[in-house]
Amino acid sequence: MSQQIFDFINIKKAALVGQWLKSSRTTVEEGDTSRLNSAISSARNTLIASQKKDGHWCFPLEADCTIPAEYILMMHFMDEVDSALENKLARFIREQQDMMHGGWALYYGGAFDQSCSVKAYYALKLAGDSPDAPHMVRARSAILAHGGAARANVFTRLLLAMYGQIPWRGVPFVPAEIILFPRWFLFHLRKVAYWSRTVMIPLSILCSLKAKAANPRNIHVRELFTIPPEEEQNYFPVRTPLNRFFLYMERLGAKLEPLIPSFVRKMALRRAEHWVIERLNGECGLGAIFPAMVNAYEALALLGYAYDHPYRQQCRLALQGLLVDEGERAWCQPCTSPVWDTVLTCLALQEDRDADQRPIRRALDWLIPNQILDAPGDWREIRPNLPGGGWAFQYANPHYPDLDDTAAAAWALHQTDSADYQVSVRRAADWLAGMQSSNGGFAAFDIDNTYYYLNEVPFADHGALLDPPTSDVTARCTGFLALYGDQRHKHAVERGLACLFSEQETSGAWFGRWGSNYIYGTWSVLEAMRLANVDKEQPAVRRAVQWLKSVQREDGGWGETNDTYFDPQRAGQFEQSTSFQTAWALLGLMAVGEVHSHAVQRGIKYLIETQSADGLWYEPWFTAPGFPRVFYLKYHGYSKYFPLWALIRYRALTKGSIA
Repeated sequence: MSQQIFDFINIKKAALVGQWLKSSRTTVEEGDTSRLNSAISSARNTLIASQKKDGHWCFPLEADCTIPAEYILMMHFMDEVDSALENKLARFIREQQDMMHGGWALYYGGAFDQSCSVKAYYALKLAGDSPDAPHMVRARSAILAHGGAARANVFTRLLLAMYGQIPWRGVPFVPAEIILFPRWFLFHLRKVAYWSRTVMIPLSILCSLKAKAANPRNIHVRELFTIPPEEEQNYFPVRTPLNRFFLYMERLGAKLEPLIPSFVRKMALRRAEHWVIERLNGECGLGAIFPAMVNAYEALALLGYAYDHPYRQQCRLALQGLLVDEGERAWCQPCTSPVWDTVLTCLALQEDRDADQRPIRRALDWLIPNQILDAPGDWREIRPNLPGGGWAFQYANPHYPDLDDTAAAAWALHQTDSADYQVSVRRAADWLAGMQSSNGGFAAFDIDNTYYYLNEVPFADHGALLDPPTSDVTARCTGFLALYGDQRHKHAVERGLACLFSEQETSGAWFGRWGSNYIYGTWSVLEAMRLANVDKEQPAVRRAVQWLKSVQREDGGWGETNDTYFDPQRAGQFEQSTSFQTAWALLGLMAVGEVHSHAVQRGIKYLIETQSADGLWYEPWFTAPGFPRVFYLKYHGYSKYFPLWALIRYRALTKGSIA
């Protein structure tokens, strides 16, 4: 065969191969586009099918075993034991025991936690588990290996004191008189977070009256102590010099308690009682959070309110409303999240302007009457002339609207361009601007709640006493105010952005206070940058983009462990990718112009490939901290609406093609 013929054949072959490769690529792209559309359609249909009849969404909110254990302990404290419920709660607690370390963790896969393990062990023993059962032996060994129950945190020791397991000197001095302290005093209720106030006031009643659990089965846990509790001398290990000072003052106060005049004690108890009753919040409970609701229920009983009194009934129904019964087992939520779930679902669905908007309008119509306008909220103590305009996180919590929820709700309402919502959006914007802290940031509930020295008081060993401004909430509020565009809020937006720039980590990430962790914080801020039209080439933005790309995993997704709250060096790292953290990273990157980047392409393919047959994503991981290092949450909705949000945005920006 001549060379010319051979070359011709090779050229023809190369052309045919090229045509085949081109055809192959086209088929793959068309197939991926079809898969993208199918993934969006499937996830959207499943999500809309879970919408409540009145238009809202609410998914379960799971915490660690502390909450179901405390529910059992509460039933025995009150001698109101529901045996069937107790058995279901106990089964859930047993199933969560870690077989590696033998105790209970604060989140799936986490390290042993002493306080959670002590409560879980006690709850199981109250429910009838033999201390000689293998799982109880493992738990007890782990607790003793970590110093015994005396090394548990303050809240656990307070419970043990009420059950008569340790002397009262083993707990902080929490007298009812704290409600009488003047504002200028070192400690004042307005100087701590809303959740601290709602927990402490009814707790102060219990402590002042030296509450004693009914404990009808007379169950004790003295086997959890390394030395007899009466002989323990180290209930309050000193952490810092300031902590030593506060500990000295607190111990002195405890010794002087018998000298408090009876009329002062009665006045303090009466005022605390009125404070609690004013905030009982119907069937949603005091503060709409489980610890405060339990304390209120027990305090009212101690104050003499009968079982069938309306206040007691409200508390009981509120607590029962947090239960999740799964048939063979049950668990208890720390609170409910209807507003948050509803507005995030709406924001995800709103990315698709061509889809049916009626489910979104039904959800937003549900939001409007839930806006808190004229309630006597605690924020009025700092801003007495600021009209209301916020939304709570829960179904009802009028004293404590949430800035994060309010910003997200107003963002979703504003994006409809509907005249029906203009008044609500304006009220929300004005309220948010009025709630800005002095550093330009925004907190979840309070203004300038930055009395950091209070973290050194003996009661605050959990480190969650305060509600300071944080990057993620600041981002949501600043982003919405920038989008709203009212010139009256221009200075608030400028201050908010300045605060965000100042809080960027050296890595380029932002800390996530209410979501795990740096991926969440970085998404939140980059989204705010988009809404505020910040230059995408701004150095802070580019550093954040580079960080997100640097922590992308080999499978194309992103994942970050809650361990990063203990070890920031592990920022953006986890043993596997998760759908919601992948979505956060994708939304952050797409917000600042990275939609065509290789990182975004890989992330989108990861979401499509890991979607379940029903259109959703399922992971066991906890998705957010309630309080970093202390309390963590699993939002069951996060793996439902965040991945969908990312997929819809990607399709809208690329018109459905995948490179």
